[in-house]
Amino acid sequence: MHSSAAAESAAMDIDLSRIVPEHVRADENLFNLAACASFIESGSDLYTQNLVAYFEGDEEVEGWLRNQWEQEELNHGKTLRAYVRHVWPEFDWDTAFGTFLEEYAGYCKVELLGPTRALELAARCVVETGTATYYRALSRSASEPVFRELTRRIADQEVSHYKHFYRFFRRYREQERVGRLRVLDILVRRTLELKSEDADCAIRHVIATRHPDRAADAEHIRAASAQMSRTVRTHLSAGTTLKMLMRPLELPARVQAWIQVPVTQFMQHVFLR
Repeated sequence: MHSSAAAESAAMDIDLSRIVPEHVRADENLFNLAACASFIESGSDLYTQNLVAYFEGDEEVEGWLRNQWEQEELNHGKTLRAYVRHVWPEFDWDTAFGTFLEEYAGYCKVELLGPTRALELAARCVVETGTATYYRALSRSASEPVFRELTRRIADQEVSHYKHFYRFFRRYREQERVGRLRVLDILVRRTLELKSEDADCAIRHVIATRHPDRAADAEHIRAASAQMSRTVRTHLSAGTTLKMLMRPLELPARVQAWIQVPVTQFMQHVFLR
């Protein structure tokens, strides 16, 4: 393992030397998945800055965002970047990430956060649910053992992040006396946004750097994005995802059982479209 890659992957104790590059170098879908994820995770400090500003004065939330959430998200990015560099060293990650970040910064604005702290925390529960679901699917799909282990660990940390956001949400829900209908509205809207511009932005910049001749080939970019979506769709587990999404509503068990089928159908529409 190259020393720089070793240092980057050490954050999650991932031994990249166990990879047999020639077994995976030809897997363009794996490359796209790993590279896009590394970009989005490496840009997570933009969101952290916005959330820290939004929760200014709440020392518990502010401290956790700065000292744990941001660090762990950036570690995800560092380890995924190390994986990409180890298997595909010819890929100019820094250049591609730089152009990605210029565009991605436009998606990370304070004014896009929720109208109240409680509702923003409910929205964060949706985002963490989607991220955990995504990495679980990648882990199930992976035939390469190191990528399977890496994405499983990231999924586990995303679930941990969800639990923190959910705990903060409950505190603010009580303070703001936010009703279920307002929570439901934010959950639905943010769920519909899960397939957001993030991945589309990332794949455009990945392809533009890896295959400059395809940078303007919209059909090629759509095909690569569709293949990534199929990977997630094929290995999606709706049960845990559904429970995480519905938890902020804190519905009675009888009501939750009654709406489970339509909510499941809604979730399948969102994740499988």
